[in-house]
Amino acid sequence: MAIGLGFVLMVGCFAVIAVQYRPYRIPTQSMEPLLKAGDTVVARPVPADGPGRGDVVVFRDPLWGNSTLVKRVVGIGGDTVVCCDAQHRLVVNDHPVDETYRAETHLDDQRFSTTVPDGRLFLLGDNRPLSLDSRSHLDLAGGTVAVSEVLGRVDATVWPAGRAGVSGRTAVFDGVPGRAAAGPGPIGPLALGTVTGAGLVLLASLAGGVVSLAGQRKRRTGRS
Repeated sequence: MAIGLGFVLMVGCFAVIAVQYRPYRIPTQSMEPLLKAGDTVVARPVPADGPGRGDVVVFRDPLWGNSTLVKRVVGIGGDTVVCCDAQHRLVVNDHPVDETYRAETHLDDQRFSTTVPDGRLFLLGDNRPLSLDSRSHLDLAGGTVAVSEVLGRVDATVWPAGRAGVSGRTAVFDGVPGRAAAGPGPIGPLALGTVTGAGLVLLASLAGGVVSLAGQRKRRTGRS
């Protein structure tokens, strides 16, 4: 029973992960320190109305070279995004944002002001000096990307093992009215269920082996 339960738990949780998530490899250093070049992340589809401000998303836009990219959403449809205020902070709808996830302390290398059309997103890398993002495409729809081009929202890093973990939710855009970042999806409990199921199968198999050996030894002792 223990082996069967563990097997069902392991296979069931892994199957849900396989259905809901897709792996992507981080191609550049543009999202450091959160994500490093070479990391493998998993992402799940976003809701029909799109991701929220602060979500890290995987997308592919033909106007950006049709490569698979990973950036952070800083503006959604209807937002006005401005760089920068007197404290070198990004300003969204007149609300300064303290981007605590940033690789450097301030953003003042390129000043801009753009309004995001409905159904589109303004995306920036966390490592601004090394990121080719919406700032590099301001002449193409104001640097925005269609929500339909988003492949998924990043929920966790799965490789390398030393950096594996569920991505936390950022609250830095919570002061801006409207759709903010979402919390992590079910990847954490599903991964725990997969590992627990595998552990249960292993432990039950070992226990069964020990019981079997003990029974064999007892029978031999009885015959002697």
